[in-house]
Amino acid sequence: MTVWQSLVGQRTVIEQLQIAVGGQGMNHAWLFTGPPGSGRSNTAIAFAAALQCEQGGLGPDCPSGCHDCRTAIAGSHADVDLVRTEKLTIGVKEVRELVRRASLTPMGKRWQILIIEDADRLTEQACNALLKAIEEPNPRTVWMLCAPTVEDVLPTIRSRCRLVSLSTPTAADVARFLTALGCDEQRAVYAARASQGHIGRAKALAFDDAVRARRHDVVTIPARLTSLGACLTAATRLGEVAKEEADAITAELDAREKVDLDSAYGVVERGRRPKEYAPALRDLEAAQKTRAKRRQLDVVDRGLTDLVSVYRDAIAIATGAPSDLVNEDIRPDVERIVGASTPELNLRRIGWIFTAREQMLEFNVPVPLALESMMVALRVPDAR
Repeated sequence: MTVWQSLVGQRTVIEQLQIAVGGQGMNHAWLFTGPPGSGRSNTAIAFAAALQCEQGGLGPDCPSGCHDCRTAIAGSHADVDLVRTEKLTIGVKEVRELVRRASLTPMGKRWQILIIEDADRLTEQACNALLKAIEEPNPRTVWMLCAPTVEDVLPTIRSRCRLVSLSTPTAADVARFLTALGCDEQRAVYAARASQGHIGRAKALAFDDAVRARRHDVVTIPARLTSLGACLTAATRLGEVAKEEADAITAELDAREKVDLDSAYGVVERGRRPKEYAPALRDLEAAQKTRAKRRQLDVVDRGLTDLVSVYRDAIAIATGAPSDLVNEDIRPDVERIVGASTPELNLRRIGWIFTAREQMLEFNVPVPLALESMMVALRVPDAR
């Protein structure tokens, strides 16, 4: 087994990175781009593991037995730092701490590697702090930035990085990956198609009944939008489902952080709260609130992607496109949409969905309001 084993449908990228690990074309800064779910951060982590490994990540014990590979992939390697944010942005304070670490000599014999998973979330001040570090790198420091597209990163930063472009894995690649994990073939094919190349989403759809049920509830919405009441109900339900799922994701982590905070300030042992505890608790609650908001937006965003897939399927059927349907399991619903609309209308509907997404993510429009407006716009024509 190698460190590259978990990367799906990225053979060309793996070959490119293996050459760099061998010493040809190595650079001090890398930018990994690709659509959601393509494995940007996983690729960066695998590359980091291979750079730290004496065998380039290709040894018989990599990554299960090799210490460098195992710790790099697990996130515990002393010379590999991974920045993941639960916030909407990555601030200058966090980047300055990374820059400080980057100035240190690696503890091991090889590289000091710093990975920023969401480089598109860097604030302007954070970008300026990062730029100086990338312009004047230490000889044994490697920066790895991950973002959806090159346009999501400042030109001054991306011009100093070597670009690695990941592609969306094919449904066949994803299905084979899921089958290798023990999923039965029929469900693997469904999950691969419904995930649209998103590996994490595909694994959830393959092995979690609740995730499949929630997705089915979302993709059947378009056929149900036959009245104003149905539109408002659908918007409310989508928002509620997103909040429930986000709460389920964050509740355990929130509780664990609260216990850690209480322990750090000795609240349980002493039976009282020191004066420093109250501001620390306020900071924690503010961070948790921000994280919950981002999680809810992430879940809503995924639901909007599923809605887009339904209208994309309707366009494919109406125009006779030879591609397979993403939502083959609800073909009757899709055919009803085709019969009550035109490809041009469905293309406009996709645009309305992206408008709602932009309103929530970029302009901070309340989720219920954006969803209600979108659902009314999507209402089927013959019900008006």
